[in-house]
Amino acid sequence: FAFPGLPMRGDGAADRKSRGGSRQRRRGPKMAESPEEVAVLVQRVVKDINNAFKRNPHIDEIGLIPCPEARYNRSPIVLVENKLGVESWCVKFLLPYVHNKLLHYRQRKQWLNKEELIDITCTLLLLNPDFTTAWNVRKELILSGTLNPIKDLHLGKLALTKFPKSPETWIHRRWVLQQLIQENSLPTLVTKGNLETAPTERIQQLVKEEMDVCCEAAGRYPSNYNAWSHRIWVLQHLAKLNTKILLDELSSTKHWVSMHVSDHSGFHYRQFLLKSLTGRTMADYTVQMHNQLNNQQAPSLPKAEENDEAEAAYVEEQRSDHPSLLKEEVELCTDLINSYPGHETLWCHRRHVFYLQHHLKNKLVLPSTWAVATDSSGGTLNNTHPGGALGHVTQAMDVDGLIESSKQGYTQEIKRLKRAPLQDSVSLEAEYRFIDQVLSTCRSVDQARFAGAYRKWLDSFLGQ
Repeated sequence: FAFPGLPMRGDGAADRKSRGGSRQRRRGPKMAESPEEVAVLVQRVVKDINNAFKRNPHIDEIGLIPCPEARYNRSPIVLVENKLGVESWCVKFLLPYVHNKLLHYRQRKQWLNKEELIDITCTLLLLNPDFTTAWNVRKELILSGTLNPIKDLHLGKLALTKFPKSPETWIHRRWVLQQLIQENSLPTLVTKGNLETAPTERIQQLVKEEMDVCCEAAGRYPSNYNAWSHRIWVLQHLAKLNTKILLDELSSTKHWVSMHVSDHSGFHYRQFLLKSLTGRTMADYTVQMHNQLNNQQAPSLPKAEENDEAEAAYVEEQRSDHPSLLKEEVELCTDLINSYPGHETLWCHRRHVFYLQHHLKNKLVLPSTWAVATDSSGGTLNNTHPGGALGHVTQAMDVDGLIESSKQGYTQEIKRLKRAPLQDSVSLEAEYRFIDQVLSTCRSVDQARFAGAYRKWLDSFLGQ
């Protein structure tokens, strides 16, 4: 087919003369100058994009083909396997036209039917995904039942292959997911009822798809805060902070951060995972201890001795579970700092891991401490037990002082508390030794500066 402003191929001298003249037209701004020519050109390109998606619904990437001028009399839309390309020469005609046409529709100056709206907004968002009005139009189409929300997830995924940091695309993606959750519109995931009735593997499949989109976008743009923030949102609202999914994410992102040692957003995501896991540990510990104390009468020596073994087993389980994740994270930091000296992101991440470990140690207080701190008048707990994942820190000395001030005369509880303190998965002495080792062997000025800053932070943090 022929595009307006582009000459048809022919034979003979007249045609060669015509082609010679066409080269002059292509070098200048005369190609498709009139509004009528531009309208015909754009309509054909929009139709070609729509037909490309119909021919291949598995398109997984879009991009611009550098082509400042139309060299051939053919469509500027190129589809190769699952990749969709748009020759750059047509964008200067295509983008302003569809942009103005959509604005005229919103201003009620021009009428467009639903199919035209879907095609125009699709074309516009593939070229400029931060145009909020286009996403809002598609929201209206979804709410009216005209547009399948799953298609908008696919459109957003394609837009992110070209514009991986587009904030409006991520915002719209979360809105679509909220609609799917609230309106139970996941036909392949749930039948009727709420999302919790869906099979676990189906939920995990949707979560995995979102994680893949986030991972690809993070790899295309360094420190892609929008992608990592969306990943956290998915864990909170879709995965419901499921422990297994959190552990899987911690394992799957280990290689990624090892290959992107300066990407603070990726390490911030791991900090969120570790904080969620350790917070879950302390929350579960709090609930179990509340239940245990509510079912018990006043503490006595025989009763305490009977529960000694079960209590020690539970504490040991907590020690060997999530605290070991913090120890493994410190080992990962150590390897990366030694392998890639001079990256501040690694030192900041190490600080956060030590911070989590310090608070975890002070929050996982033995049940015996709670029993002694029980109000003798009503049998209710005082405010000395852990109230939150990372709330006010209760030092070990304060706990001992509380036990002594209670004057319960139950020395066996005190002995058990002092006999089985929670061990640091990241010891302070080991951290100072690591800093000394780095300072004595490093040749990087930045590495020495970061190590010295970390030492000062340890001194100030522990001196609080």
